[in-house]
This record gives sequence, C-alpha cells and structure tokens, in this order.
Amino acid sequence: MNNSIPVVSKIFCSSTPTMLMIRRRPIVVNGGGFVVTDLNHNVIFVIDGCGILGSKRELMVKDGEGEPILFVSRKVGIVQALSTRNKWNGYSMDYQGKDKLVFSLTDPKSCIATSTPMRIHIEPMRHCTNWDYEIGGSFADRDCRIIDCTGKTVAQMGKKDLIGGKDFYHVEVQAGCDQAFIIGVMAILDNINGESTRC
Repeated sequence: MNNSIPVVSKIFCSSTPTMLMIRRRPIVVNGGGFVVTDLNHNVIFVIDGCGILGSKRELMVKDGEGEPILFVSRKVGIVQALSTRNKWNGYSMDYQGKDKLVFSLTDPKSCIATSTPMRIHIEPMRHCTNWDYEIGGSFADRDCRIIDCTGKTVAQMGKKDLIGGKDFYHVEVQAGCDQAFIIGVMAILDNINGESTRC
C-alpha cells in the first residue's frame, strides 16, 4: 500500500518521519479541542471541539493559519441507530468551503464487544479490499497506533510523562503519510473517549 498518496492534501505529507506534539485545551477555551505543534513549537494544526460548531458530533481541523482543512462528523439517523457500529466521516475543505468525503472511521458501539477493531476506509477506495487502516492499542493510555492494511505502522502515539500528564502527548507520523488525516483520526479518538473535544 502506498501511504504517500495524500488523504487530505499532499502539502501535509513529509518525506521524513515527523513528531507532532499535542496539547489539549480546556473546554472553556474555544470549546475545547487541542493544538498540534512541531518540535520547534510552531502551530501546525488546531482542532476545535463542539463549542465552536454548536454540535456534539462535529469537529474541525484547521491548519496553523486557522484555515479549515478537515471537517469531521459522526453519522446519525435511523439506519445508524440500528447499526452495531458508529460511523465518522472526514471531509476535506477547499478555499470555497466545499467539502469532499475523504475517509470514514467505524467503531463498535459501547454495548458491543470492544474486541472489534476500529477501521478506516479511504475515499476513493485504494488497493485494500475491506479497510485501509486499523487502530490498535489504547488511546486513553496514550499508547495507540494506526496500521495500514499491510500491517505497517504509519503513526504511533506516545506519552510525554515529564509534563502535562494526559493533556500533553505526541504522535510520530511516518514519512509520506498525510499528517492532517492522522490528526483528524486523533480528534475522533479524543471525542470517542470523552476528552477535550467532547461537550
């Protein structure tokens, strides 16, 4: 599988592995969410929680300049209510605000056995037949990874034990993988786990 094909945009892909630092914002600051910086403390992404958008199921990923680049929402409705899995959709946004579906993430509902993995499908469909990425490990413990359908880890989350506790952690994104996409997935995991993006 070729991870160098961008999900959101090629401008968010690096030719070398990249360490992204994530610091959660309190809910009282712009509706919560988190800020993503590089190792030089430059803001790369900002994730806004529900306080900005007015909905409990919507998140926005912005670039370092504050421009929206990815809109994420949890699907609702009768069909979704009857499903055994929740579905989140990620839409890329252009300069006119138009959005295009670029990925979907499904996670088992709380009443279902959690041994079923979270899986991500990229739009349009890539080389993998059933899913493109899978999430392993524990987000709550700050020890999870995103694996492609060949078994290769494309992003690994880790703790920063010395400062900030659970409010400060990092994600190492492998070369060629779309960083905006990875941060969009981190925003969904944050919301599923009832953390800084959740109302």
